[in-house]
Amino acid sequence: MLRPIKNEQQYEQTLERVYELMQKEIKPDSKDSDELEILSILIKEYENEHYPVPQPNPLEAIKFRLDQMNLSETELIKILGARSRKSEILSGKRKLSLTMIRKLNEKLNIPAEVLIQEY
Repeated sequence: MLRPIKNEQQYEQTLERVYELMQKEIKPDSKDSDELEILSILIKEYENEHYPVPQPNPLEAIKFRLDQMNLSETELIKILGARSRKSEILSGKRKLSLTMIRKLNEKLNIPAEVLIQEY
């Protein structure tokens, strides 16, 4: 019977069970595939509660996204406006404005909740 994960021992046991299931050739819509899906959801919920991943710093997120999209910092000038503004933003001397946050969200697909954080 499946139960919520309430402590570290149950978490470890659930991870072991998921590992066992993943070693099998599971057919879609089978009892094992349903169990694997449910256990994955339970693990995710436990990890979100006990091992939360902090959101990245807005400036790190911008730089990371530029790198992911294979864009140079020069491309950021097109989004933010002036070259000096880009330099001030990336150095931390200037904070992102609401307009900049909207443009970064739209053009680079960086979540607004990441960009609005204090830094």
